[in-house]
Amino acid sequence: EVQLVESGGGVVQAGGSLRLSCAVSGFAGDDFAIGWFRQAPGKQREGLACMRKKDGSTYYSDSVTGRFTMSADAARTTVFLEMNGLKPEDTAVYSCALHPETYNSGSFYRGLLLYGMKNWGKGTLVTVSS
Repeated sequence: EVQLVESGGGVVQAGGSLRLSCAVSGFAGDDFAIGWFRQAPGKQREGLACMRKKDGSTYYSDSVTGRFTMSADAARTTVFLEMNGLKPEDTAVYSCALHPETYNSGSFYRGLLLYGMKNWGKGTLVTVSS
């Protein structure tokens, strides 16, 4: 059973930084896509960034490009989201997700950010105070 466990959320002042982590376990294959999403109260879920395990190729949504950076450990079974210049509107539950299919197409990963992935973590709350 695939498990995704996020950590690192908390309360931070506007302009500050946070680093979220997501540990992946239970996946039997050798390649997957993993991504970060968020959902603010009363808003739709938003895809932020995703990475392909096999080669580390990373894709970002326009809304966080330049402020958020996704990275991974050497095995790419723990991924991170470094968030800088946080704003009150970044307040949300941040979740990581995994998708078992992969393709050699950037459009596929951008599509995952739009439509979601198969397996989800429970999320971690990030609150940015003004």
